[in-house]
Amino acid sequence: MYLPLPARRAFLKQSSLGFGALALSCLLEDDVAAEAAAAPLDMSPRIGHFAPRAKSVIMLFQNGGASQMDLFDPKPELQRRHGQQAPEIRGGNDNSLQAEPLMGSKFRFQPRGQSGIEFSELVPHLGALADDLCVVRSMYSNDPNHPGATYMMCTCNNRPGRPTVGAWVTYALGSENQNLPGYVLLRDPGVFHTGGGMQITNGWLPAMFRGTELRAEGDPVLNLQRADPPPLGGQRNSLELVARLNELQRRRFPDASVLAARIKNYELAARMQLTAAAELDLSNETAETERLYGLDNPETAAYGRQLMLARRLVERGVRFVQVLSPPPHNVWDHHGQLNTKLPAICRKTDLPAAALIRDLKRRGLLEETLVLWTGEFGRLPTSEGGTGRGHNPHGFTLLMAGGGLKGGHVHGATDPFAYAATEDRVGVPDLMATLLHQLGIDHNRLKFNVHGIDETLTDARVSNATVVRDLLL
Repeated sequence: MYLPLPARRAFLKQSSLGFGALALSCLLEDDVAAEAAAAPLDMSPRIGHFAPRAKSVIMLFQNGGASQMDLFDPKPELQRRHGQQAPEIRGGNDNSLQAEPLMGSKFRFQPRGQSGIEFSELVPHLGALADDLCVVRSMYSNDPNHPGATYMMCTCNNRPGRPTVGAWVTYALGSENQNLPGYVLLRDPGVFHTGGGMQITNGWLPAMFRGTELRAEGDPVLNLQRADPPPLGGQRNSLELVARLNELQRRRFPDASVLAARIKNYELAARMQLTAAAELDLSNETAETERLYGLDNPETAAYGRQLMLARRLVERGVRFVQVLSPPPHNVWDHHGQLNTKLPAICRKTDLPAAALIRDLKRRGLLEETLVLWTGEFGRLPTSEGGTGRGHNPHGFTLLMAGGGLKGGHVHGATDPFAYAATEDRVGVPDLMATLLHQLGIDHNRLKFNVHGIDETLTDARVSNATVVRDLLL
């Protein structure tokens, strides 16, 4: 007669006078604690620690590091000193400043809007929204390399493996749409920028809070629909059988968070088969909206379609959407030929980014959607090989709009050469603390226990992150 083998845990408990169970309990102590901290394991909408100003976030990540002194941070002194050797500048530790001459910007700046904020001629559409934008000119980070700086901007730490801000947000708040992922990444399918899948990782948070990639063209999710249509009623019967089998496994292993997350993901996939295609179908957008996002221009169409889909996702209750820049790899990383390559990427992205903010505003969504435009760092004020600029984490600019933030506002400043943040400096942990605050979350109270340590997004034990209240309405 066939006798089924006992499960591993049962075998250990029943053998060696219980010493196996004792050893197992020690080995699994940390895992059980982490799993207990993970509840609830679903995407049901949840409230934060206090009333939020924003419900969702759209993060426009400009991979490679945009040049602040050529786009958002005009420096007359840098222009006057063009071609001279850089002076000793405090606030950073980049010895390469002395290796190349200072390089002023070729591009003109002018005041925009009633606020008079100066923007480069390369971003006329974002400049036209000056009164809606919160311009932070005093950002700084701690890593001059793409991978570490990307991890820092996505996870608040320059080491890989920690949960991203999108994973933390959905862990805390869930999603308002149970038929779509709560955390979405949109990118060109032909390229994944520095950091790869680490840009959307759940780290040690439960697996269901990892970001899900969707596509702006064709089927939004690969392999979601079967190539051959099932017989009438066959699909429903299959899903019901899988659901019953899943429930048996759930009861057998009630503490397995990975299993629970996998079951939830399969259930979400089943719902998406019925609803995703219709909810994410852009063909019913008006011709006027398509023109707004630049879909009538081959140069802006691909990125415009992604940003239109981003608006559609938050409109339908998705909590966090991250959009990567168009290809090629690290497209803002201009070590050479900056004067031609920077205008080229701006022509692809400026109009669609401005269209997203305009579209959210006219639909009444901007007040509850926080839009963030940022790279992982900025560029140096000196030339690299005479035509480019090197990496610079000591001072750079990012843009924000909506979500209860001040419009027509400039925060902080860099030195006269746009090298290092000198006034009202904002570190990445401060930025993330502020983002969470606008979502109604106290960054010090949002925790997850890992091996006996209460971890937070901002690594509050060491970063001393604070909410930047000068940015808030």
